[in-house]
Amino acid sequence: MRSDLRHAQAWLDSHLNWEAAAGGPPRAGSTGGLSLQRMEALVEVLGHPERACPVVHVTGTNGKGSTARMISALVAETGLTVGTYLSPHLQRINERISRNGESISDEDLARVLGDLEHLESLTGTTNSWFELITAAAFAWFAEVAVDVMVLEVGMLGRFDATNVADAAVAVLTNVGSDHTDFSGDWRAAIASEKAGIVKAESILVLGETDPGLLPIFYGAGAAEVIERERDFEAERNELAVGGRLLDLRTPSRLYEEVFLPLHGAHQGDNAAVALAAVEAFFGQPLDEELVQAGFAGVRVPGRFEIVHRDPLVILDGAHNLEGASVAAATLESDFHVSGDRILVVGMLSPRDPTALLDSLEAGQADLIVACTPPSPRAVPAQEVAAAAAAMGVRTLVEPDVARAVERAMQGASSDDLVLVTGSLYVVGAARDALVPG
Repeated sequence: MRSDLRHAQAWLDSHLNWEAAAGGPPRAGSTGGLSLQRMEALVEVLGHPERACPVVHVTGTNGKGSTARMISALVAETGLTVGTYLSPHLQRINERISRNGESISDEDLARVLGDLEHLESLTGTTNSWFELITAAAFAWFAEVAVDVMVLEVGMLGRFDATNVADAAVAVLTNVGSDHTDFSGDWRAAIASEKAGIVKAESILVLGETDPGLLPIFYGAGAAEVIERERDFEAERNELAVGGRLLDLRTPSRLYEEVFLPLHGAHQGDNAAVALAAVEAFFGQPLDEELVQAGFAGVRVPGRFEIVHRDPLVILDGAHNLEGASVAAATLESDFHVSGDRILVVGMLSPRDPTALLDSLEAGQADLIVACTPPSPRAVPAQEVAAAAAAMGVRTLVEPDVARAVERAMQGASSDDLVLVTGSLYVVGAARDALVPG
């Protein structure tokens, strides 16, 4: 079996990867050949590592990665060992699998993938890229004996590879416009797919408040539903130096003046979901000092992350309409820009460049540098630039992400702000250039 991660990753990359497929992943309401059968067979052969400990399962159109990180930080602060599985990664595949915030080592990841390669050769079966990396996470978490698994859904929920696990707590942050063609009642279709992570024994922590969607989630069969606004919320969510100052109400108590070192009011809302989920997991309120310490240590790379000053450079992986609107609102509320606003933007199909730029309020930018994300699904930089130019914004075309960021920074003064956004692939490539992994 291979011990070198480069070779193990090459083997993994030889499998179907919906994240990188030119046609993109299937949309809500159409399974597109998706099934849990292969994943169920794989974990059965592995001895069901997904059952090794309790699971907190997190889905949602936006905010699920940040919420999963917050949940993990709070649980780890209690002294338990937490295995966290996230997707996608920004720079290195190891980021997806971590134990108490520390990514799996190259050696361990290569070995676990090598075991899966050997197993696949023995059984003659073929799994997808995401099924295999998910199985690797389960296997490693069982091996290192974590006390809790926090799993972020990769796509939707019902047919996601992570859904072979039965969640003690199922978390839904929100429902928005991703993995949809906007036909019919697309919000209900997305909600139905995300509700698929709820199991009979699950406590559902429901962040979505659309009354038209509530019957879908209440009909999913959870043992209990804890609902935003009714049972929990961020009663105070104010700008503070370096983040947000929060008062968080849960079914058990009010946690006051909690500092969260993340930018954007949406992160305060994510914090309310995370805290409610951890309380539900333990079945009791948490110590207030523990909550303060847990949130204070949260870091979310690529989500309104400041990576350079003079000029100020921010990375944000907003990649759908709601995420782009949140990015524009966060820029307006949390940052005072006395100079120019420069956007470095790239995106993946099937995004509509004009719609995404509108949501980013790109028409107010002083300069847009259009780039091409390193993905088969990339929208060419020239198409993004054409949409930006039609808004009357000065535009440059630089397909290479690193060079696009370099050109934006070279032309910026100390009072200017550079926002790199539109896709996590763009953010990952920019982070490679600015924050080497």
